[in-house]
Amino acid sequence: MTTIAVLGTGKIGEALLSGLLDAGRSPDDLMFTERYPDRAAELEQTYRVRAVDTATAAGKADVLIVAVKPQDIDPLLAELAGLIRPNALVVSLCAGLPTALYERRLPDGVPVVRVMPNTPMLVGEAMSAISAGRFADDAHLQLTEALLGSVGKVVRVPESQQDAVTALSGSGPAYFFYLVEAMIDAGIMLGLPRPMVTELITQSAVGAARMLRETGEHPVLLREAVTSPGGTTIMAIRELERHGVRAALLAAIEAARDRSIELGAAHRD
Repeated sequence: MTTIAVLGTGKIGEALLSGLLDAGRSPDDLMFTERYPDRAAELEQTYRVRAVDTATAAGKADVLIVAVKPQDIDPLLAELAGLIRPNALVVSLCAGLPTALYERRLPDGVPVVRVMPNTPMLVGEAMSAISAGRFADDAHLQLTEALLGSVGKVVRVPESQQDAVTALSGSGPAYFFYLVEAMIDAGIMLGLPRPMVTELITQSAVGAARMLRETGEHPVLLREAVTSPGGTTIMAIRELERHGVRAALLAAIEAARDRSIELGAAHRD
């Protein structure tokens, strides 16, 4: 059985640990690192998975899932460089960090797969995009897909597209939350109580997402099915267009892509 170490158990690291267990992985095949002893003890008690130090993880794990904050990557890689097993797979969940960074700091030939997940991983509905580094082959990608498939859906993309993916699905949940927040405010302004408005909008969002996934139809067709001639929806759409909502969203996603490029630039060759 593959031994897996999650290096860093913040929200994303813990969510992945939980998802792997829910998918049937044995606690004996998992381990994690955590800098704060109290939290490490809490996670051990909750998941029955052992907390270890980085040296132990590097010496025993077949797969090292790096889930630390990007600003903590340099000391971690310096420690891993002399300890990592020759055939270990490194799976990076660190936003903006290219596979070339790991390949420069770790022994030659270590396979690295870069992942851009998102926060719905916390409820088992992540959208993760994966990219192979120079030494990662199809078997490494398949293993990564199997691991991340326990917490949502997975797609493969060239690493050159990861900044665009970050802007779309990495940051994407925030755009939906922003829209829902505005719709809730509108409902309250119209005189409805907040709990009712929240339920109305949340269920509408869940239902709309399921329609997109299950029907496979283009969103324009689904929108047009709601939009009767001279009705309420077309008046709302007119106002959205008049206020440039579509253009603002395009500009926002482009700005997020540009910022992702900036954040990763310091770690590129």
